[in-house]
Amino acid sequence: MHKPLKLLLAAWVLATSAASAQGLANKPIRMLLGLPPGGGTDSNTRLIAGKLGESLGQVVVVDNRPGASGAIAAEITANAPADGHTVMMMSATMLTNTLLTKVRYDTLRDYTPITFLSSNPYVLLIHPSVPATNFNEFVAYARANPGKLNYASSGNGGIVHLATVLLESVTNTRFVHVPYKGLAVAYTDLLAGRVQISMSSVISGLPHVKSGKVRALGVTSRTRMAMLPDMPTLAESGAAGLEIAQWNALLGPAGIPRALVDRLHRETVAVLRQPEVIARMASDGSEPVGGSGRELAAHLRAELNKWGALIRKYDIKAD
Repeated sequence: MHKPLKLLLAAWVLATSAASAQGLANKPIRMLLGLPPGGGTDSNTRLIAGKLGESLGQVVVVDNRPGASGAIAAEITANAPADGHTVMMMSATMLTNTLLTKVRYDTLRDYTPITFLSSNPYVLLIHPSVPATNFNEFVAYARANPGKLNYASSGNGGIVHLATVLLESVTNTRFVHVPYKGLAVAYTDLLAGRVQISMSSVISGLPHVKSGKVRALGVTSRTRMAMLPDMPTLAESGAAGLEIAQWNALLGPAGIPRALVDRLHRETVAVLRQPEVIARMASDGSEPVGGSGRELAAHLRAELNKWGALIRKYDIKAD
């Protein structure tokens, strides 16, 4: 073979290899979601998938695989080829589920973290019958009356249950747990005063706060929320370590090539900065996050350690 032809062929091979390392095959990307169609998370996922598809020049298809608190979607993702064409929306609930039930995957071993998508903190609500107008007064009353106040959750082992147990642990208080099959009925009983405490999503709780039917004592985010700049965080009110959110993150199977991970990360973060996406998340009480895969990996590890210690200490079981 002539030397110029060899050089040309070598250049073509290098260029093709580089494109392959950074690009995606000409086939759809599947974004798994462990929830049924409908609802805020599904709507946000579809918006992100559509925008991401436009940025990548690929079709991104949302694949709803509900059941087992997201474990079905998680297992499918863990076993998928690591070629960048299968990703998954992981939530805080899916993560804590691995601590409460047996699953056939390991969050830290079987996935490639891509980026943190969104954070949806809770707001601590109390019924007006509780003689407290702020968080410190509430804690003082609860300490003086252990076991007198009831709190609602969406079920044993759910995030709201875990969050309130953490609240008890951090503040040295004791409440009575009343689990419900979902928070809709729980809110009805909170408004009626049959339970006196509940952690609520901001969007669900604020209308009742504005009507005076419940009081909001603070949000569980690390810093004040942009949509509620005047509402203090529970941490700044004295409950250090009480940082809780229902979050979503984007992960793929373990072993995705770094160049593909970097591209998926870069394009997804750009989507999160689009005004339409920010506005949609705000309407659901969420805030876009972004951040590197390394930061997401550290967050997953910290969450597993935090909730794992709490579950073991209080022997918490799932429904």
